[in-house]
Amino acid sequence: MTDLEKNLEEKIKLFLNYKTVSGGMNRVYIQTLRRFEKFCYENFAAQKELTQEMIDSWCQKKSSELNGSRNTRIKVVRAFIKFLNQRALSCIELPVLLKSEKSKYIPHSFTEEELKAFFFECDHICKDSRRFSNYKNLVVPVLFRLLYSSGIRTTEARLLKREDVDFENGILKIRKGKGSDKHYVALHSSTVDMLKKYDFAMDKLKKNRTYFFEKSNGSFFDTSWLSRCFRECWYRANKTSAVPYDLRHNYATTNINSWETDSFEFNDKLFFLSKSMGHKKLVSTLYYYSIVPRLSETIKDKTESDLNEIIKEVNYEE
Repeated sequence: MTDLEKNLEEKIKLFLNYKTVSGGMNRVYIQTLRRFEKFCYENFAAQKELTQEMIDSWCQKKSSELNGSRNTRIKVVRAFIKFLNQRALSCIELPVLLKSEKSKYIPHSFTEEELKAFFFECDHICKDSRRFSNYKNLVVPVLFRLLYSSGIRTTEARLLKREDVDFENGILKIRKGKGSDKHYVALHSSTVDMLKKYDFAMDKLKKNRTYFFEKSNGSFFDTSWLSRCFRECWYRANKTSAVPYDLRHNYATTNINSWETDSFEFNDKLFFLSKSMGHKKLVSTLYYYSIVPRLSETIKDKTESDLNEIIKEVNYEE
């Protein structure tokens, strides 16, 4: 083992132990740091310890990357360097996060017919013979209905732990939301009943689950699996394009469209919706209507005078 390998291995082990003890550990840290290690060994074999040049080289934006995807790739290494600097184990400058480009994606606006056809396919999805997908026929109908009826993020659903589902009060405790903020989501009684039935059925097949939606190996389902299942059901039933995250957009816009015109009550509901969806600021919730012209006009009519005082930078004409 070279000096560089010893040096990096020791520091990474300290960092991963820290993340494990602090409860912030996940496999992304391990995978990213192992790739970073390999990059350093292949490109800086003559070095004896971690250097600024290694970090700058790793964090350089690739021609195939957007600013946002580049930021996602370097965040783990950035946290690693911050950990070392705070403990005087290095004096390397933290890599700067680039300003993410504005998304040009317009979420799909579901019709009632599309959703009925989609959930019909979810209910009739075939059991997969592969080892890690053999609960698909139980998981898929419940997972996508939960996304549809609660507005939680796909990541929050995948990482949801069984202990964080409060059947008695109909509440989800979201531990790992965007930005790692904890928040709570109140569920409709029909959703609670659905989750109870699923949990009962799964408990017969797999005792002592950690994750509410859990693979047979005890881990959670990954993003690619969820997207693959969504596409399988969606395109069997519909010809339009959609992605799983559109269910969250649908939850926000459907709720806002259903509210009464009283501006005081409307503002209260917008605030509660924002908290339920795990947003730190109302402006994050307002994003969901800024990309839907008809909804934008609806909220403008109901709340313009009040919201202009709170969120002055929102442009209703976007």
